[in-house]
Amino acid sequence: MKKALFILLTVINSFVGKSQSFYDMNTIQSIEINFAETNWDYLMDTATAGFETNLMAQWVKINGIQFDSVGVRYKGNSTYSAAQVKNPFHITLDAYKNQNYQGYTDIKLSNVAKDPSFVREVLSYQILRQYMHAPQSNFANVTVNGTLIGLYSSSESISNTFLNTHFYSNENAFFKCNPPAGAGPGTTSFPNLVSLGTDSTLYYTAYELKSNSGWEDLIHLTDTLKNYTSNIEKILDVDRALWMIAFDNTLVNLDSYIGAFSQNYYLYRDNNKRFNPVLWDFNESFGTFSMTGTISLPSTTSKQQMTHLLHSGDASWPLIQKLLAIPMYKKMYVAHMRTILSENFASGSYFTTAQNLQTLITPSVTADVNKFFTLAQFTNNLTTDVSSGMTNAPGLTNLMGARNTWLTAQTDFTYTHPTISSIAPSTATPALNDTVTITANVINTNTNGVYLGYRYAIENAFKRILMYDDGLHNDGAAGDNVYGVKVPLNASYMHYYIYAENNNAGMFSPERAEYEYYTLFATISMISAGQLAINELLATNTASVSDQNGEFDDWIELYNNTSSFISLNNAYLSDSYATPLKWKFPDNTTVAPNDYLIVWADNDTSQSGLHANFKLSAMGEQLMLSYASGNIVDSVTFGAQTADVSYARCANGTGAFTTHYPTYMSFNCLTGIEENDVAVSNTVYPNPANTAIQINSSSEFKKIEIFNAMSQLIDSFEGKTNSLTVNLTNYENGMYFIKIDNSSVKKIIVQH
Repeated sequence: MKKALFILLTVINSFVGKSQSFYDMNTIQSIEINFAETNWDYLMDTATAGFETNLMAQWVKINGIQFDSVGVRYKGNSTYSAAQVKNPFHITLDAYKNQNYQGYTDIKLSNVAKDPSFVREVLSYQILRQYMHAPQSNFANVTVNGTLIGLYSSSESISNTFLNTHFYSNENAFFKCNPPAGAGPGTTSFPNLVSLGTDSTLYYTAYELKSNSGWEDLIHLTDTLKNYTSNIEKILDVDRALWMIAFDNTLVNLDSYIGAFSQNYYLYRDNNKRFNPVLWDFNESFGTFSMTGTISLPSTTSKQQMTHLLHSGDASWPLIQKLLAIPMYKKMYVAHMRTILSENFASGSYFTTAQNLQTLITPSVTADVNKFFTLAQFTNNLTTDVSSGMTNAPGLTNLMGARNTWLTAQTDFTYTHPTISSIAPSTATPALNDTVTITANVINTNTNGVYLGYRYAIENAFKRILMYDDGLHNDGAAGDNVYGVKVPLNASYMHYYIYAENNNAGMFSPERAEYEYYTLFATISMISAGQLAINELLATNTASVSDQNGEFDDWIELYNNTSSFISLNNAYLSDSYATPLKWKFPDNTTVAPNDYLIVWADNDTSQSGLHANFKLSAMGEQLMLSYASGNIVDSVTFGAQTADVSYARCANGTGAFTTHYPTYMSFNCLTGIEENDVAVSNTVYPNPANTAIQINSSSEFKKIEIFNAMSQLIDSFEGKTNSLTVNLTNYENGMYFIKIDNSSVKKIIVQH
């Protein structure tokens, strides 16, 4: 069974469309850069040698869509050189203006300087995304000032957007684990998680802090690895770390944590206070990088036979040394390696993907006059070793075919592992808060060797508990190989998996756990499409209405189209179709009949009231109201927004969306009233107003009429004057329109 999230993604696939296409592996992107300066390359080299500052491009076109005033700079360490034409790029669309392409602001382009096959990076990310959160990656043709520079690999930036998508936050401790000065001969500072003491300055040369704070958290992680490994699951996602080590070792990806420089990964501390590793930079995977920091790997044969226990006894790699010293973690690690081998290399699927990628890019590689290898080397490197300059790149099949054979023959891989089958809940339709028994048939295990991992929300950590074959846990008879455990279903859904082990080997079900899992949904009452609508949104709020703390935050208005109360229990709101379960409505949230509900999209859940854990993008994005089961109540995709102009349904609750004056908690489509003015200068202040407003005019007016947001006349004044004070004490909070002599209409907001 695939991840439960896949169910919802399948349901909404038609909505995602273009938002995913920038990293579609089957499409080569087009990126055109235009600088005003003809000596742009010299200026870029100068900036790289100095402070890696941006050079402002006049415009950048991505697949024909033009963005003005864009930041561009060279990036990279060993792949950059002032002497070469084809250098890696970092494009920052929002360096000078608030703009993005399909939600992406940072574009990272690698120049394929060390990979004759051209596919190592894209293929490696494709494999990794099966097992842990990882960037998307594909290819792009890049031109500068009308000249084709060449074909690049394009990989998603590990940015705030990435963190929000995968970890549901972006403001916690965040580190890039690369020496800020670059790694190379003579480097002595490595981001290897070795404890250096409590002085944070000792870590500055090995790690780059990407958040506002976090050094104490990193130091605590290194100290725990050194001294208190039994507590490590409280501050590190151990399963994700084991997947990282398993992936790097299986693919002989040594320009990584397991290699000489212990680099090319990020650490993000999620809201569970656990660090999560995210891998980065695979241009030298599949054995192109040879430095382990300890043993020598001079040949492809030595890489084929690299031990799966590399660094398990080395204190300079504590993540490996300390984790693999724990028997359960070592068995989990080997189980993950078995899964990677069987799903990609024993099956040969990696080679099929590599062939398809080469077929796609061959015309672009042929046209790339600045590539670092010949066309023959490009074609041959899928199967045959290529040596060129300082690059020694094993043929992908030459390396991985023999490596799969060698690894699976090692003792740790030949042990009989448990088999897990017949996984089932005691009922397929449990009610909310029912106690449910999960059972599984497990053989080749031992006493205290079967566990249930479970959680009640996608952003939470899994909890692991023992399952029993004692006849006392709804598991049938004692000793019948059926294991059971009771768990309360106190949420709308539960994710779970089974892990079993014996003295020598472990096994997961599903095998990609914890990244994939089974899901049990509670039977709950759900809102049907049409009953509750996303009625209005304001993505840039500077003056329309403020929240209870006086902050002008983005807001989303829901409208109940029915004559009954609607409960939002177990419903979710998200600003991304790809991540639908971002924010869960607090229990007991309701909307009154034919009434409104406001959610503040300010990414500040610490405030009282309904405050979502995301903000709306003024450049446009998506908004969706749904359930974990995949039921979608309502959704909308919107484009770039204007400050203090809302995007609202017309007619209210049912109609199509259109730009509109904000009608906070009020009927959207006014009839017969529009804000306007004529040559006469009329002023109404203050706005927003509290107790009173002052209406002034450059000429005498005779009649004032005040309408509410539903176009109902609620007040009027007659008499010749050019100044009038209106008491607002009895006015409800909301929007009002002031008509002056039938010739001018002014809009005000009343806030008491």
